Amino acid sequence: MQHSIVLANSARLRPPAGHYSHTCTAAGLVFVSGQLPVDVNGKPMSDQPFERQAEQVLANVDACLEAAGTNRSRLLQVRVYVTDMNFWPGFNQIYADWIGEVRPARAVAGVASLHYGLLLEIEAVALASA
Repeated sequence: MQHSIVLANSARLRPPAGHYSHTCTAAGLVFVSGQLPVDVNGKPMSDQPFERQAEQVLANVDACLEAAGTNRSRLLQVRVYVTDMNFWPGFNQIYADWIGEVRPARAVAGVASLHYGLLLEIEAVALASA
């Protein structure tokens, strides 16, 4: 059985700077590429506090899901990479407010550094809309 693959980029985000797409949909799943806290003009928010970076990266995930025709209520897994695990309690509250009653699987990993000196990155997998 052959599945089609659909690549999508969000019109609400700057086009990817590298060799990837914001999302790839196949076999009923939407894979969201790692999203950094980069504003709509493509400016990395390295100068912003962690909380503002977290809000922006979640907005970027929303934009990607929308481009793929789905939304956060269909998330299956979320992977969060943070440069300092001391940010975790604050992130967990921002994430809880964003995700609401949805409870996808989640992983959190501390990493040494991220591109542009940013403080977190998020990637996700969601169900495609029927």
